[in-house]
Amino acid sequence: MAAKNHPAESPVERESTYTRIFNAPRHLVFKAWTDPKHVAQWWGPRGFTNPVCELDVRPGGAIRIDMRGPDGTVYPMTGIFKEIVEPERLVFTSSALDAAGNPLFEVLITVTFVEQAGKTLQTLRAQVSKIKPGAAQHLAGMDEGWSQSLERLTNYLAKS
Repeated sequence: MAAKNHPAESPVERESTYTRIFNAPRHLVFKAWTDPKHVAQWWGPRGFTNPVCELDVRPGGAIRIDMRGPDGTVYPMTGIFKEIVEPERLVFTSSALDAAGNPLFEVLITVTFVEQAGKTLQTLRAQVSKIKPGAAQHLAGMDEGWSQSLERLTNYLAKS
């Protein structure tokens, strides 16, 4: 009997890993990822703002962030929290939305936080699946976008 491919088990079409060491304790880095007031300050590439940043941090809780680019274009994204193990691990999905509000792809994001002598080693793994037509421009900028977001997080934590 052939196995069925359930939507939750979509094949990973692209995977990236980003590692950073933050000069901040783990609990603070974790909070920077889970408190919408903090997330709104660093999420997105350089020059972006987040006029909408709503996080329901619990398994099954929704994520909604509208990123506004320097040119005023708004890039909405949604997601769902899958797992929260404070202050060690976050697992959530995110999807960029098209003009009609439909997901262009899904990214399963796993972020781990390891305490290292008062600093935090953070590893972020992004697994992209369910890619739809129109997603190419968003995916082309994903690596640079995450790099710039994590740079913004580094700067934000340095001020905290």
